[in-house]
Amino acid sequence: MKVAMPNGHSMPKTHNLDVFEHRYDANFYETMATIMALRQKYLQERFIFVEGEDMVPILRGLGARDADFELLKSTTDQTGADPTLDYRTASFGRYCIDFETRNIRRLEQQPYTLTVQEDYKRHDSAIQRTFPETSDNMQENTVVQALMMFKALVFQNVPITPRDRLDYSSQSWVCMMFNGRVFTDVSKGIFGEPALEGVHSDGSDHTMSVLLNCENMTPDSAVTFLHDNRETTGVPVSEVEPALIKARVQHRHFLDTLIFVDHDYKHSVTSLHPLCPSSIARRDVLVAFTRRPKVEGHISGYSDSMAHHTESPMQIPLWLP
Repeated sequence: MKVAMPNGHSMPKTHNLDVFEHRYDANFYETMATIMALRQKYLQERFIFVEGEDMVPILRGLGARDADFELLKSTTDQTGADPTLDYRTASFGRYCIDFETRNIRRLEQQPYTLTVQEDYKRHDSAIQRTFPETSDNMQENTVVQALMMFKALVFQNVPITPRDRLDYSSQSWVCMMFNGRVFTDVSKGIFGEPALEGVHSDGSDHTMSVLLNCENMTPDSAVTFLHDNRETTGVPVSEVEPALIKARVQHRHFLDTLIFVDHDYKHSVTSLHPLCPSSIARRDVLVAFTRRPKVEGHISGYSDSMAHHTESPMQIPLWLP
């Protein structure tokens, strides 16, 4: 069976999340009340950190299937070589969160670029990077789809400081979703840096990071700091001004989730150190950068394509309170 898409393409029927199947379930409205409380905190503090054990019932309440939770823990095994880093594998997909048509859909692939002007200072700044595409197994996982919906419900109508050359008149948001594995292998001289660029921003409006798995990680590995925007872009974590640190969180357990207003904070992440030096340390995350569509003249040098992905399309309904 195939399902018609708005652009005339068809897609195979999959077990995509359909939140409307749960709208007569009392648990659904308990879930929505929980999300709205988190949204209120997000409005006030401009970030939230939700522990994985609290995320599980939220995602189930949005319709995520039980079997998909376990499958998600190993999905990063399907990522491919990063174009500029030898200690990371990754996959990348572009999605549109559309509050006007109330759906989330897959967009065609484009290169990914961040620049110094967007507070991203690294050896690959301003370079168009082409990542391996998100796999169908990742895209069709209902936990991943519920995470996208959760994020949309949290940031909807949250006032933000506009970034240059983004279309804030649009009802659409572009969500760039990375699945990445950072690893340290001392025997091969490979040392993982979740944020080699030091203190930075990601050129988005709302950023979400979710832990999928980790192994052999020391307790001080991969700690995330949120910094006042007065902190110097590119400075290493070891040289930051303590008075400018606004928050410290650490993803340690499956589905630990951080969402923050990217233009309100700069951020940094400490290195990945192995607990046992003779074994590989690894950390698997899902990161979703969400922003308004680019307009002509954007500093990255190209605008967003809003065309549907023809080979691996996806569309799920978006429920709004």
